[in-house]
Amino acid sequence: MTVTRLPDDPPLRYTAHIFVCANRRPEGHPKGCCAEKGSEELRHYMKQRAREMGLRGVRVNSAGCLARCECGPSVVIYPEGVWYTVRTREDADAILERHVRDGGRVPELMMPAEPR
Repeated sequence: MTVTRLPDDPPLRYTAHIFVCANRRPEGHPKGCCAEKGSEELRHYMKQRAREMGLRGVRVNSAGCLARCECGPSVVIYPEGVWYTVRTREDADAILERHVRDGGRVPELMMPAEPR
């Protein structure tokens, strides 16, 4: 499915909307959970860092389960719909700089396609 914006659609509220999974699964769950892997701290860091970088029109939010905890901490950026694994502050910086600020991608952090 391709997402198409129609001429009468309202303008996008954000140029980049970053969702960071903050899901908590029961201890010992086979897929783990993003919160146990540090996603809450990374979300806080990304939010603070985006402000420091002066990135306008960028929103960093916590998300419920994104169903990719085995690859997490999971992050998805819209409107592009690009999924990343973000494990460190350096990973977060690379995404904010190369994807959000510069409009590129960070291939080494992109999640593999979901198995079908």
